[in-house]
Amino acid sequence: MNETKQVIFKLDDEEYGLDIMNVNAIEKYTNIVRVPNASKFIQGIINLRGDVIPVYSLRTKFGLQSKKTNEDTKLIITKSNEMLIAFEVDSVAEILEIENENISAAPSIVKSVDTAYIDKVANLEGRMIILLDLGRILSDSEKDSIEKMLEMNQPAN
Repeated sequence: MNETKQVIFKLDDEEYGLDIMNVNAIEKYTNIVRVPNASKFIQGIINLRGDVIPVYSLRTKFGLQSKKTNEDTKLIITKSNEMLIAFEVDSVAEILEIENENISAAPSIVKSVDTAYIDKVANLEGRMIILLDLGRILSDSEKDSIEKMLEMNQPAN
């Protein structure tokens, strides 16, 4: 039996999964330094153990209204295209092993350029979990914007 291990997180009442192999850490929400004129998806940057990491709002990316952070708000630290990035999520629910037989392709009607990050859907005892493709969450222009922002915020030597 083949399976995938996913970090399950919530945005509002919806559940999403990221392959645990793409997750470096799950951190408590911390003070974020705002960056003027950053992309609307970027909340700012954090310094985590010496690394300057942009904080990306999946709520904004998915078209959800902003929500005040609380003790459940987490930062999922990932590395995408050689770039560390923190995804701000409402909460992290669990780490779950999902059997491949419970995973199906996302319906073609929900696939578009704007939803390219939707990889598959897991159906577990009535729970629908949208599995995300980490490499497709950021658009090329967002990646470029983040790289430029990070270059501008590097300490001078």
